[in-house]
Amino acid sequence: MKVFKDYIIQFVGLKEGEHHFNFDINNTFFQNFEYDEFNSADVKLELKLIKKTTLLELYFSASGFINVNCDLTNEPYDQAIEDEYKLVVKFGAEYNDDNEDILIVAHGEYEINVAQYIYELIVLSVPIKRVHPGIEDGSLQSDILSKLEELSPNEDSKTKSSEDIDPRWNNLKKLLTDK
Repeated sequence: MKVFKDYIIQFVGLKEGEHHFNFDINNTFFQNFEYDEFNSADVKLELKLIKKTTLLELYFSASGFINVNCDLTNEPYDQAIEDEYKLVVKFGAEYNDDNEDILIVAHGEYEINVAQYIYELIVLSVPIKRVHPGIEDGSLQSDILSKLEELSPNEDSKTKSSEDIDPRWNNLKKLLTDK
């Protein structure tokens, strides 16, 4: 895919040792994956590649912000993202990505596309339940929250007086106490 050509790392020409790559991830990156859960994205990703004679070690480190909608109020907010991932690339007879931590590429390969690993790292670092920080500390003022509070049952409605209860229920309660 030509869209992800910036995320292809050619490791054949690199010397043994440590190499660093930096990527700025924004909403366009996720649109290429047809993923539209984020309103916007601003994530800095650092990739440290350690080339050894028989394998490659890739250390991904992502930090930044993702703008998402709150699951309770649907208000947009910036969710902090910070996560790391390690991938070992080995060389074998054929391509195999069955193990999530070990990638086996064919002996003739000279490059690796890291876009899928970056995508998974960022998407999986977002919490399952996204709650606006203003809800937790009580500072968020929204129409949805005020409507929920208005419609929530209060203590007065739970303790009805005996006058409000239908007298037929009282007769039924007598059957429970009769032995």
